[in-house]
Amino acid sequence: MISTTYQVQGMTCGHCVNSVSTEIGAISGVNDVAVDLASGQVTVTSEAPLDPAAVRAAVDEAGYDLVNA
Repeated sequence: MISTTYQVQGMTCGHCVNSVSTEIGAISGVNDVAVDLASGQVTVTSEAPLDPAAVRAAVDEAGYDLVNA
C-alpha cells in the first residue's frame, strides 16, 4: 500500500470533504481517502502510485483546487 498526501484548497465544510472523498475514492486502485478539513490535506491510500492527472481531475470535478500533485 502507498499513502500520498495532497493539498487541496477551497474546502470549507463537511459537504466539501464528502465531495472530494467521493471523487478521489472513485479512482481505480484507491483504498482509502482521509481528509483533514482544517489543514486542507487529503491523504490517499492506494495499491499503486496514482496518476497525478487523475487526482487533479477528481479534485477539479469536486469543485476544488489541487495545490500539489
